[in-house]
Amino acid sequence: MVKHKIVVVNPEGLHLRPAGVFAQEMDKFECDVFIRFKGTKVNGKSLLSILAACIKCGSEIDIECDGPDELEAIAKAVELIENRFEGV
Repeated sequence: MVKHKIVVVNPEGLHLRPAGVFAQEMDKFECDVFIRFKGTKVNGKSLLSILAACIKCGSEIDIECDGPDELEAIAKAVELIENRFEGV
């Protein structure tokens, strides 16, 4: 299992479009992907779960990946968030 703490820099947080992009990109990986926010652990491959977490701009989240391609998945998750989901 790998973990990475990151601050959401997208101006609108993880609203519909970036949450959808995140879930779609994470679904390409075999490993499990979770987001921890305010004591809640949500499935990073589920659009509805991500939206339900209400993650706003400036929020600090933990991304957890566990499985055979966890390193690639965590790298992609960090890239998406740092680049504000642009270019996807």
